Amino acid sequence: MRFSSIFLVSILTWATATAQNSHLSAAGNYALNRPGVVMIRTEYTANVYVNSMKMDEHAFNALLDSIQRLDHGGGVSPEQKLDIVLREMNNRPERFFKTTFDYIKQPEQITASGSGFFISSDGYVATNCHLIDRDESFIRRQFILAAFRQISEASIAALENAWAAHFNEQQRSLLYNTYASVYSRLFSMILYDVRRNIYVVYRSGTADHHSDTVKKPARIVVKGQPMPGKDIAILKVSVPATMPMLTLAPPDLPEVGQQLYVFGYPGPVTNNDFVSAESAIEPTLTTGIISAIKKSVGGWPLIQMDANINHGSSGGPVCNDKGEVVGLTTFGSLENTGGLAAGLNFAVPVTILDEFVDSAGIKLVASPLTDIFARALEYYEQHQYRSALHEFQKVSRQNPQFPGINTYIADCTKKINGKGTNLNSVERLLLILGFIGLLIAAIGAWWVRYRRTWRL
Repeated sequence: MRFSSIFLVSILTWATATAQNSHLSAAGNYALNRPGVVMIRTEYTANVYVNSMKMDEHAFNALLDSIQRLDHGGGVSPEQKLDIVLREMNNRPERFFKTTFDYIKQPEQITASGSGFFISSDGYVATNCHLIDRDESFIRRQFILAAFRQISEASIAALENAWAAHFNEQQRSLLYNTYASVYSRLFSMILYDVRRNIYVVYRSGTADHHSDTVKKPARIVVKGQPMPGKDIAILKVSVPATMPMLTLAPPDLPEVGQQLYVFGYPGPVTNNDFVSAESAIEPTLTTGIISAIKKSVGGWPLIQMDANINHGSSGGPVCNDKGEVVGLTTFGSLENTGGLAAGLNFAVPVTILDEFVDSAGIKLVASPLTDIFARALEYYEQHQYRSALHEFQKVSRQNPQFPGINTYIADCTKKINGKGTNLNSVERLLLILGFIGLLIAAIGAWWVRYRRTWRL
């Protein structure tokens, strides 16, 4: 009897320890947290007013006459003549281009994109401050560059049309340099009506098992300062239902060597011409370990990691092997060439995010929906499709647009019809305990009968 009791306690202890020490695989981490990862888009619009310019016909005709005299013997090809014209214009642009009192109005838009994630079921989103709070000089420079590119393209096209020519890449590059010199030295560019709009973009499930992209305007609740400041911002969007959210880890710093899972929207993937636009909203997962715990120049901690990131990854969640957020991807290290150094990247720990949540007085609303979804995924991973289907259907009733939920429901239904009912982990444990109970009862009956026989 004592042996049976010890065995029963061991079984229960094992079951409890297994539940408490469960770790997610990379696939499990992605499945759990993918619905709550979002893209952040900050769109700036402005009207750029540029002095219109005109060609000095007298100087240009004098240049053509000199080339004709040079070609008196007929030894200069049309291509060489064009090269001479473009070089002369580049060497002395102030001679050939004159400003006017007229202005060209050029509407422009520039976009900064990055990553973020829901930290509350009612629409609070965490990200980096530098994604939504660009320096004024940076914004002005980007607008002027955008306007310059468009105006230069139009001017080059006009020249090709007027001269009945087709410029090669070298000639176009020379003209770009010419126009850059003209606009920087002779003409002014003025910005008016600069506006900023911040959006949170996320996936939404559809009845046909596909995903729609939802773009919601966001307001800034609280923000810090871009690095070397505390590069955190919290946004708020209006949401139609309980949203999937990521769980924040306890405030203790993680340990060096711990496995990490990093979610985000790296620019080389999001802006890749060979990747379909509709799949751009699917977050990218990279993995690595914590390489070190460092300190910022401000004295607060930073997580160094070797997981790959790129422009666009900023603001994305860095998760541990339980699926909890331990930090936000924020910046990388630069090589001497100016490019990002691979595997030398940094995240702001979740303790800094907690500071902003507390200072703003935000009450983070837990998501029972996320708990149900996590439980459903656990059943699904264990091939307990009937139990998983029951939980997935709960999620769907609370939020029919929950990303990917209809695909899970259809897949569970298909597998149930193909394989029949499977017992879940609780049912299996009860079955084991029932068997042990019967075994104990049988041993007890045998022991009583044995004692009676022995006494006789």
